[in-house]
Amino acid sequence: QVQLVESGGGLVQAGGSLRLSCAASGRFFIFSNYDMGWFRQAPGKEREYVAAINWNGGSTHYVDSVKGRFTISRDNAKNTVYLQMNSLKSEDTGVYYCAVQTGTKYDYWGQGTQVTVSS
Repeated sequence: QVQLVESGGGLVQAGGSLRLSCAASGRFFIFSNYDMGWFRQAPGKEREYVAAINWNGGSTHYVDSVKGRFTISRDNAKNTVYLQMNSLKSEDTGVYYCAVQTGTKYDYWGQGTQVTVSS
């Protein structure tokens, strides 16, 4: 079993910044073996992909709407993946989730952390 705990969300004004963290743990779970992703879900909308990072942090990918504003990173020594969010916009509001990529899909989701951007 894998546990993911997101933190760092909150209320911020448009143009501000937040840094989200996702701490992973689990018996027999080797964090550095897995690619990780961040997703978000706005009120009344489906969950959408935001960013991903490969196992060693050498490769990252972003949805077009956050490119140049968000940065995904990881610290394998701390079993933690981060999402630095700058120049936040009201449309970035939502619950942010991290997830473990297993094969071609994402499994093991956290409980999410709320991000609210006021305009």
